[in-house]
Amino acid sequence: MFDLDFSKIAVVSAVALVVIGPERLPGVARTVGTLIGKAKRYVADVKSEVNRSMELDELKKMKETMETAARDVEQSVHTASSDFEKEWAETTAGISSDTYTQAAFLPPVPPAPQYQHPKKKWRLKRGSTPHWYKVQNGVRTKAQSGAARVARFRPVVKRSVDV
Repeated sequence: MFDLDFSKIAVVSAVALVVIGPERLPGVARTVGTLIGKAKRYVADVKSEVNRSMELDELKKMKETMETAARDVEQSVHTASSDFEKEWAETTAGISSDTYTQAAFLPPVPPAPQYQHPKKKWRLKRGSTPHWYKVQNGVRTKAQSGAARVARFRPVVKRSVDV
């Protein structure tokens, strides 16, 4: 933008120090900094708006080309289907429906298989562990709280009565 090197910046800062004075220089520098920041944001906003408008124009052009391509495909499919219908009508014009039936050309359809109910509890029977094995290996079969388990297995203490 501007061709500023270190020497020019030093001269400008020295002149500003003499003209403005050391008391008001920090406030003026702050104000100049905020104005420069606002200007940069404004320029960035304008650039982004221009870029968005250019992208929007490109998208509109792309949309138009896609719509024309879709119309061309639709017209070609319509003409191809009408040509096929004409050829089909010409081909099937000599065949009468009385001499040929559709059932004569189709193979016999096998009957649908009957529904069979699965065996009851087959997963339970295959996946269950025998009770004698659980007892032998100490597997818990009933849910019990920790306090109940402690109370159940606490040794009985006989208290002697002092007289």
